[in-house]
Amino acid sequence: MRPLDIHKLLQGKYKITIPLEVTEENLKYLYTPGVAEVALECAKEPSNAFIYTRRKHVIAVVSDGSAVLGLGNIGPYGALPVMEGKAMLFKEFGNLDAFPVCLGTQNTEEIISIVKALEPSFGGINLEDISAPRCFEILKHLDSETSIPVFHDDQQGTAVVVLAGLQNALKLAGKRISDVKIVVNGIGAAGYNITKLLLEYGAKNVYPCDVYGLLNESTALHEYHLEISRLTNPKNISATLKECLKDADVFIGVSKGNLLTGEDIKQMAKNPVIFALANPTPEIMPDTAYENGAFIVATGRSDFPNQVNNLLAFPGIMRAAVEKQRKITHTILLKAAEIISKTVEPSRYMILPKATDRRLHEMLYKGLIEIFD
Repeated sequence: MRPLDIHKLLQGKYKITIPLEVTEENLKYLYTPGVAEVALECAKEPSNAFIYTRRKHVIAVVSDGSAVLGLGNIGPYGALPVMEGKAMLFKEFGNLDAFPVCLGTQNTEEIISIVKALEPSFGGINLEDISAPRCFEILKHLDSETSIPVFHDDQQGTAVVVLAGLQNALKLAGKRISDVKIVVNGIGAAGYNITKLLLEYGAKNVYPCDVYGLLNESTALHEYHLEISRLTNPKNISATLKECLKDADVFIGVSKGNLLTGEDIKQMAKNPVIFALANPTPEIMPDTAYENGAFIVATGRSDFPNQVNNLLAFPGIMRAAVEKQRKITHTILLKAAEIISKTVEPSRYMILPKATDRRLHEMLYKGLIEIFD
């Protein structure tokens, strides 16, 4: 069957169920008149909604459809089947009831206002497939202006899984994060947070590049680029991507396919680590990278070893944060990366666990619950 046939047959990848049979006898407790007592308790003290309703286990998966998978700006209707898939994964691996909320606006202020107004119905917000740099502003405002946890998987989830994989890759290569030269190419939603988390983890030599080469005050396209350039390039140096790759130990690409050649790999340091994460076509194909000296190659694809998949991170992180009603900080993200990296005995062709490994999701949830406690 084709994907279209499967989706037509299913007519959605999630549904609402109820925990008990509704009868004439219990209806008076579950709905009117008995529910009035519960309603008054929640109105009197809003936190009671986490006791008397499903709110503690419910999140909204919010998108404006402006950056859907590798499809670009296809709008909210195009985003809906993808957000349904995300809701399915939250339920399957995080035991969270997640509802797709695809918005008919791409105005930053309107999105912030709408999601803030949704807060009483949900225990957490997962932002998804919103284009940069608007996604940075939306996450920042919602995180500070709501009381529930807010998570942007394209930013924070990707950064966590990349860091987890890099921890194991560097361990196998016999290198330390504080010593290596890391080139990050593509400073959008993912690249921005990857760079920030690498610096938090102890990286000292990060070279963030975008379409105009190494980020500096001249090449920065917006304030978030400028922030990264000041953190990583205080001397305001100019350089091309290929110049930055010379003697680099690590390349992390979240940009576009077929960007690197075998010659680029050859000019890197000995035993370089390559994360070519552009989808569906990596920045360089694994066989070409290995033929030219790469030690470890990871991609975003499931048909190659070492897939970097956000599914490793978001169910456990959100489950713990929503259950404990805590904000998702850099400390939490660093801990999540550490837990994920330790759930596999790493080898060159398996630096990360499989995304469907239920043991991983349970370990991540339990490990983060301890931090929140």
